[in-house]
Amino acid sequence: MPNALITGSNRGIGKAVLAKFAQNGVNVWACVREDNAEFEGYIKDLSEKYNVWIEPLYFNVTDSAAMKSAVSAIIKSKRPIDILVNNAGVAHGGLIQMTPINQIKDVFDVNFFSIVEMTQLVSRYMAKNHKGSIVNIASIAGIDLNPGDCAYGVSKAAVVAFTKVASKELVPLGIRVNAVAPGLIDTRMATYGEKKAGEKMLMDTSMKRLGKPEEVADAVYYLASEQSAFITGQTVRV
Repeated sequence: MPNALITGSNRGIGKAVLAKFAQNGVNVWACVREDNAEFEGYIKDLSEKYNVWIEPLYFNVTDSAAMKSAVSAIIKSKRPIDILVNNAGVAHGGLIQMTPINQIKDVFDVNFFSIVEMTQLVSRYMAKNHKGSIVNIASIAGIDLNPGDCAYGVSKAAVVAFTKVASKELVPLGIRVNAVAPGLIDTRMATYGEKKAGEKMLMDTSMKRLGKPEEVADAVYYLASEQSAFITGQTVRV
């Protein structure tokens, strides 16, 4: 039974990935920013329903010391991390001249640098078992860049590029690295985006609708599992 670490797992895509993994017999360290009784009740019910263990880990992905402490605790437990899903992220929209540089840095801290650091920490541990799968959550905004994407879109473009580099560096260690690039998904982040761009965002999608978090979770699970054992360095649009 594999073990997975998922960041940003208490809502939206992260929560759907958590449920998908549990349904398929994957144990999970569910990483969230703050202690949350409602979330703990949710994961308790989920673990009992699917006979897996789900343990919450509380830290902010921009807090390097807290992140290292959480991963260190896992390593001390001597349970392998077979899968890492770097999901935590923040939305942002704004034109270059209207966006303070500190705001861009804040977006990069969450959307990009936290992924790099978590990958560094976890891949070292995965390498001891010569096995692992890492899935980064990018975005089509990082592929089809548009005006207003100077922070969010560019940070997600960096995730796509990092996925390619990491896949080439880590494959000799038995670790695959891929990414999923969701389009407009029915989450709170999408609601933020719709307020910024309105109906046009929906009309620009092929299917003229919001995607479901579960549809993204299906792709994440596929790339995390042995079903995709010969796939690495790829970014899959959903």
